[in-house]
Parts: sequence; structure tokens; C-alpha cells
Amino acid sequence: MLPPLRPLPIKERLSMAFLEKGELDVIDGAFVLVDVNGVRTQIPVGGVACLMLEPGTRVSHAAVVLAARVRCLLVWVGEAGVRLYSAGRPGGARSDRLLYQAQLALDEEARQRVVEKMYEVRFDGEVPAGYSVNQLRGMEGARVRRTYENLARRHGVRWKGRQYDAKAWGSGDVPNRCLSAATACLYGICEAAVLAAGYSPAIGFIHTGKPLSFVYDIADLFKFETVVPAAFKIAGRHPLDPERAVRLACRDAFRSTRLLDRIIPTIDEVLDAGGLEMPAPPEGSLAPAIPEEDKWGP
Repeated sequence: MLPPLRPLPIKERLSMAFLEKGELDVIDGAFVLVDVNGVRTQIPVGGVACLMLEPGTRVSHAAVVLAARVRCLLVWVGEAGVRLYSAGRPGGARSDRLLYQAQLALDEEARQRVVEKMYEVRFDGEVPAGYSVNQLRGMEGARVRRTYENLARRHGVRWKGRQYDAKAWGSGDVPNRCLSAATACLYGICEAAVLAAGYSPAIGFIHTGKPLSFVYDIADLFKFETVVPAAFKIAGRHPLDPERAVRLACRDAFRSTRLLDRIIPTIDEVLDAGGLEMPAPPEGSLAPAIPEEDKWGP
């Protein structure tokens, strides 16, 4: 007799798939997306870690139940992930990665190593040994100002510096509004990646004290190669609706570069730099009253 079928471990699955304009349902035992013409597209939900539901998607109760049973995370996003609106059960309800992230943030030496790795990724190389976080932040600030000035010259944008009022969106000039809109898009896709990977958006290393501190940490690793150039390019065209133009440009860039596929491995890379192992259950802790078979793997 053949052994019973076993679901794929999370690490062996396709990281994520985007779905749009259709109704997700379970029909004849299959997880399908049905479009407006009634055409069914079968989704291998057990082989995907995360489904990104774009505008125009509706989900039936049966589809949510099946996705939860096979531990496929459902995330409701804007086009190409430029916004994140809500999510299902992040990280498959596993606590080990949350504890691992918290342990790294609370261990002073491990946190410093993670921070240095983040700056190493930002600078595309090694950072000076022994520099404090404040010294690294100062280096980063100088690099950011130079990048803004260079991009402004390249795209013919009159640049007066990064100036904006978070409480009054329309108060900034066009380049600053384009930058704010582009950054918001990047935060959306980074939050989706953080949740899909099973980490907390709130536990940051460079940024702290905000609900999206870790999202800001991760977004800064990609900001100057993705959305910032796009923002200056759009600002140089003087569009009538700069925020919409930036959002569409970010959507296209996220899809063409498959940015989301790069974010999750980068998250693992920077956290690995902390040098700590995944925490084991503490001695004396109680197992669940009704144990669940560990069939999913990391």
C-alpha cells in the first residue's frame, strides 16, 4: 500500500502567487479561481506559501478554510502589492520565528550584527568595523542626500531637500509627494513579505517603537534601487496626478523585477547575521493538550 500523501513543507513551496479578478472557491475538491466568464484556473494551494489577492478578487468561506488547513497565507493587497490591507494567519501561526526575531532584537550583540548587515546591504559592501549605529546612520544620511541630488540632476527635477508633513499629504512639492507615494508602495510589498515569512512587522532593529518598524528596516534595503529612482523619474515628467503615476510605475517595477521574490531571502540573510539559532522550547514548558502532527516543516 502506498503511504498517505503528505503536504509539502513550507520551505519546499512556491513562495507566493498573485491572483486578481476572480472568485476563489473550492469546486469538486479543487482550489480554483473562477473568472467572470466562468473559466476555472486551478491553484495548487498546498504548494504555495502565500497567495497575494489583488483587486477584483473575492474569496468563499470554503476557500479560506482550505487555505488555512494547508497553511497557505492569504494576503489582501493592492495591485502588485503596492498596498497591504489585511492578512490571514501570518507565518502559519508558528511562534519560533517570532521568538527568534525577538531574541535577536533583545540580544545587544546579535542586534548590532543584524544592524551592521543591514547597512552592509545598503552600502553594497562591508561597513567600517567598530562603528556605532549612530555613526552608520550618519554615513547613510550623507549617502542618501547625495543620491537625491544626483537623481534630481539626472531627471531635471528642482530639488530643495526632503521636506514633508506626514499630517498634510499635499503640503510638499511634487518631488517630495512622489517620494512619499513611492515609499508607501514599497512599505506595502515589504509588509506582505514580512508576514509571509512569518516575522513581526513591529520588531525592528534600526527602527523601533512603531507598528511597522521591521518593515521600515527592510524597505530601506531596497528603496534606492527601486522606488526612489522611479519617483524622481515621474517628478521630472510633471504629471497632473503624480501620486497615481508613481503608484502605477511602482506596480510595474515590482512585477517586472519580481521584487517580492528577493525580499524574503534578504530578510533571512540579515537575520542570519545575528548568529543565533532558532530558540528551543524552554524546559518545563507544556505541550498542547491535543498535539498536532508536525507535518509541515520549516
